[in-house]
Amino acid sequence: MAFITYVLLAGMALGIQKRFSPEVLGLCASTALVWVVMEVLALLLGVYLATVRSDLSTFHLLAYSGYKYVGMILSVLTGLLFGSDGYYVALAWTSSALMYFIVRSLRTAALGPDSMGGPAPRQRLQLYLTLGAAAFQPLIIYWLTFHLVR
Repeated sequence: MAFITYVLLAGMALGIQKRFSPEVLGLCASTALVWVVMEVLALLLGVYLATVRSDLSTFHLLAYSGYKYVGMILSVLTGLLFGSDGYYVALAWTSSALMYFIVRSLRTAALGPDSMGGPAPRQRLQLYLTLGAAAFQPLIIYWLTFHLVR
């Protein structure tokens, strides 16, 4: 739902700036979809290589990767209302909130509640995977939204 809202908001933002064409919606949707697929595949590869034993399925990872669209929508709306300065403030805030959420959620889901003690070498690798996934989110958000706000 947030994915479709992002695509429609991108069309609206480009329309306000007189840069809209129908092909833009398809390009925006396909670009965002490719990034989601790449992100989920990278997470699955990382989970496999780190030999994480958890209940995380592909659909869980897909759901976690979909949370970024809420931040993207808020950032673009703020950028449309307050200009590029508002966009960057909203981008920083939503990215920080998303990173915190991803670290907390994936840490609990992937590492389990017993990982709160001293980290073993395998748990350290799993924690790095979680931090890497969280650090990648702001880059994706910026890449998919920077052209929508001027």
